[in-house]
Amino acid sequence: MNYNSCEFLASYGLSRQLPDSDRPEIVFSGRSNVGKSSLINKLCNRKKLARVSATPGKTATINFYKADAAYLVDLPGYGYAKVSNAERARWDELINSYFEADRPLCLLIQLLDSRHAPSADDIQMMEYLRYHGIPFVAALTKADKLKKSELTACQAEFERLCAPYGCRGVFLTSAESGLGMDALRDCIEQHLNGASGDGV
Repeated sequence: MNYNSCEFLASYGLSRQLPDSDRPEIVFSGRSNVGKSSLINKLCNRKKLARVSATPGKTATINFYKADAAYLVDLPGYGYAKVSNAERARWDELINSYFEADRPLCLLIQLLDSRHAPSADDIQMMEYLRYHGIPFVAALTKADKLKKSELTACQAEFERLCAPYGCRGVFLTSAESGLGMDALRDCIEQHLNGASGDGV
């Protein structure tokens, strides 16, 4: 996939707005402020492809980015306490509608903060992915904040924590230093090749 060709397509706040898809979709999920927009920007070698907000809970829509071989799909962040019940219900409906639609979801990248154990919301999301049989890997964000001596143990611990949910791989990443981006691109490529082989 040519990441440099990636461009913003549209944002959708309601399930009925979601477009038909003509190519595989790579989905990004994670709690508010975990760094999804920053990771997408780094992955695509762009600074402002995805808008980075300092305010948690700001991404309340599903954002689609179009590349030559796939769509990158950025789900709204979850777990922000100050969101109203009505907004939370809209989020639930939007996410459920996305996953329950017959979309060519190729791989989901679940973002987790490398500095903290998965939150209750993270665990709930991974349980949801396991229940629905959605293939996913974990990207541990902000790994540049860890000491080099902590990286191996951190990865091993998250592999242990994520394994029960069917996680297919754990990657240490940093949107600052670029750590893990090549490995993540290789993983995406492998799944895209598998998807095209399956006739998606």
